[in-house]
Amino acid sequence: MKIIPAIDLMEGKVVRLYRGDPKKKTIYSENPLEIAKKWESAGADMLHLVDLDATLGTGSNFELLKDIAESVKIPVEVAGGFRNEKIVEEAIEFAQRVVIGTLAFKDKTVLDKLLKTYGNEKLVISVDHKDGLIVVNGWQQTTDVALIDAVNDFIKMGFSEYLSTSIVRDGTLDGPDLESLKMVNEIKNVNLIVSGGISNIEDIVKVKELDPFGVILGKALYENQVTIEEAKRI
Repeated sequence: MKIIPAIDLMEGKVVRLYRGDPKKKTIYSENPLEIAKKWESAGADMLHLVDLDATLGTGSNFELLKDIAESVKIPVEVAGGFRNEKIVEEAIEFAQRVVIGTLAFKDKTVLDKLLKTYGNEKLVISVDHKDGLIVVNGWQQTTDVALIDAVNDFIKMGFSEYLSTSIVRDGTLDGPDLESLKMVNEIKNVNLIVSGGISNIEDIVKVKELDPFGVILGKALYENQVTIEEAKRI
């Protein structure tokens, strides 16, 4: 299981949101490059970089994503606002993996084209949900698509890499949504990254028992409730 710190970017700063609400943000650093190198030095397997401004349609941190990716030696996964073919292609030039959420649910034709061009290892499908229903557009819109149905549909298309966040848990330190995560991870050919709600080392132990591809550490890491070194030892 890979240990993956999140670096969420808003107006060039490292922040964490409570349940994805931009009005409820905490700023942790004004130097994202420094944070990236800190997590790399601590032994992170990969970095999860999120452009919250692009997600919310309020701006872009794309050049900063690129700068961070080029400043570290570990793999980088980028997310947030990758809603057209062109920007996905531009991101793949510097990032090892690109997370696709809203686009995946809005344009299957483009999604299939990207899959045929780049393969499934570079493209991660974001199946974020609220109480089992998929959310899109920066978590602002809840669909009528069930989480498990969505994953099964993308499996049929040929995708294998998934990121799942329970938005009611994200940034809350309330613990991960183990039941939903277990259901997704048990689907054949799914490589799942777990996200949302991790609060302590015990949560990471529980997630590891599911045997996912990786786990994202966010607020718990920034609030010093868990360290990368501890997580790596599990």
